[in-house]
Amino acid sequence: MADDSKNISNGAQSAIGSYAAVGDSFTEGVGDPGPDGAYIGWADRLAVLLADQRNEGDFRYANLAVRGRLLDRIIEEQVPRAKQLAPELVTFCAGGNDILRPGSDPDAVAERYEAAVASLRETVPTVLLCTGFDTRGVPVLKHLRGKIATYTAHVRAIADRHDCPVLDLWSLKSVQDRRAWSEDRLHLSADGHTRVALRAAQVLGLAVPADPDQPWPPETERTAAEARRDNIHWAREHLVPWIGRRLRGVSSGDDVAPKRPDLLPL
Repeated sequence: MADDSKNISNGAQSAIGSYAAVGDSFTEGVGDPGPDGAYIGWADRLAVLLADQRNEGDFRYANLAVRGRLLDRIIEEQVPRAKQLAPELVTFCAGGNDILRPGSDPDAVAERYEAAVASLRETVPTVLLCTGFDTRGVPVLKHLRGKIATYTAHVRAIADRHDCPVLDLWSLKSVQDRRAWSEDRLHLSADGHTRVALRAAQVLGLAVPADPDQPWPPETERTAAEARRDNIHWAREHLVPWIGRRLRGVSSGDDVAPKRPDLLPL
């Protein structure tokens, strides 16, 4: 198994001066809207934590992620751009949308994913990889838990082979609470993104201001009627449109451009 924090020391990591995030809606930050309506997300929050280790203005950050992107398009569009930008750190979280597709093969997806990791490692000193979430308690997605677990095992093996630190989302128990997820139950909430950012920072050897796995505050238990009403609303407003897009072969990100395509000071 890859050690989440191997090859990362506090002294070395504090020197990181540039970071490019590669991926899909998870890395774009969907579910975590800012005051201006633009998404923030865990990668932006991690960038702030990294920038805090540097002098003011001495850190640059790009976020190339676009919601709905499948792995092949991420490899075609984002990986070459990340290599061109030549940052000191890349986070590479991709393949999840492929795994959710009916009939997808996690072994085949992992082969293409590993080729992209090898390409990034040719020029990028640190490439942080992300596993899948444990979906045991997530409606619909819990039925795909076996495929997600297989892909997660591949990611960890790939990390071992290419000497990459791992952001292990499967073992992050705090995101199994429903409050870590947005109303659509497919993307993290602001609190969920915050916890992932804190965990990523820990993996990279940073001291963090809070424990990402700290228990959630007590919550009033919902009645069966309330849970049923919430499930009906979710299915109508989020599940049906999501399934419809997949049946039509369209993506919510078809007309979306990366929110931060250049390495800019943070």
